[in-house]
Amino acid sequence: MQEDFLHYVWQFKRFDVAHLRTTTNEVITLLNTGWPNLSGGPDFFNAQLKIDDQLWAGNVEIHIKTSDWYVHNHEVDPAYDNVILHVVYDHDIDVFRKDNSLIPTLELKNLIHKNVVENYQKLLTSPHKWINCENDFAEVDDFVISNWLERLYIERLERKSKNIEVLLQSSKNDWEAVLFKLLTKNFGLKVNGDAFLSLANSFDFSIVRKIQSKSLQLEALFFGQFGLLDRQIESSYYVTLSKDYNFLKQKFNLSNSQVMPLQFFRLRPPNFPTIRLSQLAMLYHQHTSLFTKIISAESIEALYELFDISTSEFWNTHFTFEKTSRFVKKKLTKSFIDLLLINTILPLRFCYQRHLGQNASESSLLMAQKIASEQNAIIKGFNNLRPISNSALTSQALIQLKTEYCDKNRCMSCAIGNSVLLT
Repeated sequence: MQEDFLHYVWQFKRFDVAHLRTTTNEVITLLNTGWPNLSGGPDFFNAQLKIDDQLWAGNVEIHIKTSDWYVHNHEVDPAYDNVILHVVYDHDIDVFRKDNSLIPTLELKNLIHKNVVENYQKLLTSPHKWINCENDFAEVDDFVISNWLERLYIERLERKSKNIEVLLQSSKNDWEAVLFKLLTKNFGLKVNGDAFLSLANSFDFSIVRKIQSKSLQLEALFFGQFGLLDRQIESSYYVTLSKDYNFLKQKFNLSNSQVMPLQFFRLRPPNFPTIRLSQLAMLYHQHTSLFTKIISAESIEALYELFDISTSEFWNTHFTFEKTSRFVKKKLTKSFIDLLLINTILPLRFCYQRHLGQNASESSLLMAQKIASEQNAIIKGFNNLRPISNSALTSQALIQLKTEYCDKNRCMSCAIGNSVLLT
């Protein structure tokens, strides 16, 4: 038995509310269960009930056993002074307030609806391969899943917004600088993401602003900070980059001591960091005030157009500085742009709109619905249970569902888990 199950039972009244009595045999008339408290203090605020003929308004605390009150030291915490009812699964001891008055207790052990208990035990105790409700997931009502996935997507955006807020504080509220750090990290993908972020952190974004009209200097800055311009290579392009970087290094007193090394191993050539760095440089060369353009974009198509970017000419015939390859114009692919939109652009727009006091949810949902679903092990797992992920909205929501609910056994806090309990 878990305490969050009792929270669910209490909040949604999954027990015999017509025959409630305290452990001292007083009649309880339940008027309002109150509001769940997601922070410290009693579990439910502002409940309303009658005990015999006395009307009470206040807070409700829930435990597995009554003695948990003392285990959690509530008797010395003033936040629990106005608890009007102690709801427990098993009553094993009387609990008193500071003034020695008895706190009324309701024992639920014999009151919870039988089918709810059976479904709860089936959900959380039966052997499962991947998620608790995998045997029931395909049968859950489409409306329940659709509404829950929308909420989960917003929840995921809110989580990402917290990371953006941290970057914003360290960047002195410079949204353009925050965008640069987020984009740079995501251009590095999973393998080089941390290394690319260390690059973005190795100099002030004002340097990018000052040199972005000169594409070679941008490339020189990026390649040079990674130590890629320290070799003897007979190429006019390479020699020019080296000279430009030495100039920038002296002018801006650059240091790359904290920049992490790059990884090429097991990467497909189009994802080599050399290619991604050139594309990033060209993006900032072609778009001044990129953040403003992103925020001003009124459609997903406008965002795709902003990222219609290729490398500089040298990289049409190279993947590394040393070796030539057949001619291929190395543009950002739609699938790569989708990753940028999902992981950087939409969360940043959401966070910025929230800062302005705007309702960011609707526009975020609409844009996410127009981006293709991600493909990974989590999405494959859910699609094997039922074909479900058809957009970035659903794929991001399913990732949130698996990592924050399924993996943590938070079935009682999940609309799908709640639905399964009612079957």
